[in-house]
Amino acid sequence: MTKVNVRLGENNYGKADVQLFKVYRDTPRHRVRDVRVRVAMTGNFEAAHADGDNTDLLATDTVRNTIYALAKEGFAGSVEDFGKELLAHFVQAGPRVTGGFAEFTEHLWERLPGEGEAGHDHGFARQLPKHTVRVETDDGQTFRVTSGIDELYVLKTTQSGWAGYLLDERFTTLPESFDRIMATVVTAKWEYAVDTCDYDAVWQRAMAQIQQTFTDHYSPSLQHTLYRLGEAVLGTCPELSRVWFHLPNKHHLRYNLERFGLDNDNEIFHVDPEPYGLMEAWIERAE
Repeated sequence: MTKVNVRLGENNYGKADVQLFKVYRDTPRHRVRDVRVRVAMTGNFEAAHADGDNTDLLATDTVRNTIYALAKEGFAGSVEDFGKELLAHFVQAGPRVTGGFAEFTEHLWERLPGEGEAGHDHGFARQLPKHTVRVETDDGQTFRVTSGIDELYVLKTTQSGWAGYLLDERFTTLPESFDRIMATVVTAKWEYAVDTCDYDAVWQRAMAQIQQTFTDHYSPSLQHTLYRLGEAVLGTCPELSRVWFHLPNKHHLRYNLERFGLDNDNEIFHVDPEPYGLMEAWIERAE
């Protein structure tokens, strides 16, 4: 083996896939937060990598224990604010830690039916989509927050088409459509134009607006709908600077029943799992 000169590049370490569930029992009507957590620390870790010297390194087991302990002592508000709490702690507690990031995937729970319209006090059913969060810091005092949505499956049975596109003489086989099913699984994330806000309220507004806007227009393409979604979210949420969408086209193809002597008036479809169209874009505020 030829000996070469190397150096340590960008690196981090921490604990991943920490399954945190908190029950808020301060009143007879309980609340729950169900979060998968990753914390990664950055800093001066050269000696550990190059020399095997673990002096002043926090153990990843300590990181896991700290997440649960701080959730008991804090985590009174949003997941985003809890991320700030965690990162500030690890920068202060780790002599070699200068910054890091925390990532969260929150599973949402809805109250089971109870007496009246408010739902059950302590019975819940897990829901989709998921609430995603990433919090970053370079110093433990200032933070960059990105929030988002994952696994929001939406569909409309009409008011969508795909026409007017380039017809390649050799390879285009798809016929134009002016009335089709449009379905996608929304993955979105957004960045903030403010240092802090009511993150939970912003998430709820963005989530509601995405669902409303998906159905409020004729969709000539999934690209156009993506643009409309971003425009609407930024209009509803002045706290945000830009929003990103990842939208796969979940193809619902009209199945050929005529060969069996049966009519199919846009009633029976084959859901084609792959391959699929995929649209991604940032929608940003213009100057």
